[in-house]
Amino acid sequence: MSGKLVPATPDEDELWRLAVRTLDGNWEHDHTAPSRTLYPHQWSWDSAFIAIGWAHVHPDRAWTELTSLFDAQWRDGRVPHIVFNPAVPVDAYFPGPGFWASAAVDGAPRVATSGLVQPPVHALAAWHAYRRAPSESGRAALGRLYPRLVAQQRYLATHRDVGGAGLASIVHPWESGLDNSPAWDAPLAAVPAEVAALGAYRRRDLAHAAAAHRPTDLDYARYVAIVTAYRTAGYRDDGLADEHPFLVECPLFNAAMGAAEHALAGIAGEIGADPGPHTERAARITTALVNRLYDPTTGTFHPRDLRTGRLTPARTVLGLTPLLLPDLPARQVEAIRVEAVSSRFGLATRMPRPLPSHDRTAADFEPLRYWRGPSWMNINWLVRHGLLGHGHTELAAGLRASMIELATTAGCHEYFHPETGVGLGSPAFGWTAALLLDVLATPDR
Repeated sequence: MSGKLVPATPDEDELWRLAVRTLDGNWEHDHTAPSRTLYPHQWSWDSAFIAIGWAHVHPDRAWTELTSLFDAQWRDGRVPHIVFNPAVPVDAYFPGPGFWASAAVDGAPRVATSGLVQPPVHALAAWHAYRRAPSESGRAALGRLYPRLVAQQRYLATHRDVGGAGLASIVHPWESGLDNSPAWDAPLAAVPAEVAALGAYRRRDLAHAAAAHRPTDLDYARYVAIVTAYRTAGYRDDGLADEHPFLVECPLFNAAMGAAEHALAGIAGEIGADPGPHTERAARITTALVNRLYDPTTGTFHPRDLRTGRLTPARTVLGLTPLLLPDLPARQVEAIRVEAVSSRFGLATRMPRPLPSHDRTAADFEPLRYWRGPSWMNINWLVRHGLLGHGHTELAAGLRASMIELATTAGCHEYFHPETGVGLGSPAFGWTAALLLDVLATPDR
């Protein structure tokens, strides 16, 4: 175990042991499966969050986790959102490796992967992992990862700046990480799809979770239609503006991209590289995010649908995530604070209910369905990180206590009921365990 602070109370000590057992139980030879049921492969942003947890108890696994993911990086710099474990049966997850057909694409790695990406939280995770357990071997791992992290950022800043304003576009709701968030309802509604087309596939998720907790069949039909269009184009990005059916600038995705540049500046300073270009790029991303995605009328951030040019109307937890940016202007920091403490989200120094993923006062709030209401540990962690960065330590402490209470009540579930805290989705979930370790070991100061 690292020399970092570990929990002192008996209850927290038991939570610590539970989280370590969960990570150990999900560990493969070079990565951690998010869960042994629904998610048996390696997921991109899961591995980033999981590395933060491993840094507290097994630092070498943190670097192995990130290295194994970046070993599957495509030649153009994209980091795929799924890396398929060849030891897992091909029909254990849908869509599986045969559906993605990455082997047929020039520039894809030898291992089977998806063709999509996820929020670029990896540089932030690597920097956190190193600071949680600094060592010479960790510094060497940072040095090896650094050019790969830079290539990831370069891909997003060039291939994916479809709007031409300095922000990256996501080409599928899965790239946001918040798969079926109400934030995507408007742009998804324009995607032509037939539920009957799903008859050719088997949704493996419904074997592990109730249909009422998962995206609908219509959602999935549209997901498949979008991937099919991207795959048909060879996962190329040069024709996105002309033909691709889903193009959105996401607040979380771009806040993560800006935060990554700040983290890369720290990493660069640690390994003897020049941090200046990263700081400059971070400032440009923050400016673009405020100019493009902040709505002064609602006082929060919204995704922008590039097909219509309009901001999507839903008020989701995505609007809180630009707090990740340490150079976010004070006006927007205060606007996010007001949004967060409102009845829509209920952030407080003492929180009787968890932080939801969607406005709990909205007519389409669904407390059981995936990203349409439930509380998620990784989003809580990101918001807490942002609160701490902007000096809102009391609110960060309230959110930390709520995160610990979720695990105390329900264990390391994938997500949680936003009113009762009951565990939902997969049990023994990797990033929940990993980020629980991190919040237990890092009290707010």
